[in-house]
Amino acid sequence: MPRKIAFLIFDGFQILDAAGPIAAFEIAGRHCVGAYALEVIAPAPGLTSSSSTAALAATALDPAAAYDTLIVAGGDGTRTAFRDERVLDFVRQTGARARRVASVCSGAFILAAAGLLDRRRATTHWARSAEFARLFPQVRLEPDRIYVKDGAVWTSAGISAGVDLALALIAEDVGETIAKQTAQQLVVYYRRPGGQSQFSALLELSRPDARFGPLLSWARERLHQSLGVERLAEQAAMSPRHFARSFAAETGATPAKAIERLRVEAARERVETGAEPIDAIAAKVGFGDTERMRRAFLRAFGQPPQALRRVARG
Repeated sequence: MPRKIAFLIFDGFQILDAAGPIAAFEIAGRHCVGAYALEVIAPAPGLTSSSSTAALAATALDPAAAYDTLIVAGGDGTRTAFRDERVLDFVRQTGARARRVASVCSGAFILAAAGLLDRRRATTHWARSAEFARLFPQVRLEPDRIYVKDGAVWTSAGISAGVDLALALIAEDVGETIAKQTAQQLVVYYRRPGGQSQFSALLELSRPDARFGPLLSWARERLHQSLGVERLAEQAAMSPRHFARSFAAETGATPAKAIERLRVEAARERVETGAEPIDAIAAKVGFGDTERMRRAFLRAFGQPPQALRRVARG
């Protein structure tokens, strides 16, 4: 019997928050015939306009309907939807019966307002994290995550992260092979781990037209090597002193701190998605020893590598 997946939308929803996961489940259903039955639902039946004015056809909310999974879209319309008691009552009732509930982007506001995120870990789009934390202090917000699973409740960051979330749900349902085939059909990376940052240190430290962008890209490919100021300056064709001053002025970080950020980002992905020993990861990304990497993780994330690995494995 197919798993029934409901996608909750509302006026002003973000079209990709719904369309991305819908496409992922549709394609997974082609590779695993009969796995899913998809339904788009909304407070009012018929065409529901997104923030772009593109619309999806939806059926009306039915509190008596039984769904395997409820996925709540995000978008500007959540500012009204998360105060709509009819929507919140539906989410509460459906969430109590469904095997799992998920949100994309600011759809987390609706889950939180319905009480489904109380005392749970969750994430949302970085641009609305401060607002979310202020409105829902009872939620353990992790604003820098692609997606978070806490029990039967999943939340994800903005827009494209909804596809990452959908692939993770598909893998949980029908296995990694089908999820990988789905990702290949979508032509997306399989799979960004949930613990991956919404931000890239490389992007934060440089603009596309910045003069140190190529240097940072060069360094990221050589994190296992010694990357002191002298070597970086040589690669940039500058004196060490002039390079250090210019780099800090442009990026807001010292060369040493920038390299540490690139290394800790690379290490975190390995920690959370693989089974490599921590000491092997420390060596491969250039920390040299586990204690040095542990201190860098504590500075960056407030937790040591082993704790992040435990959280990533649920």
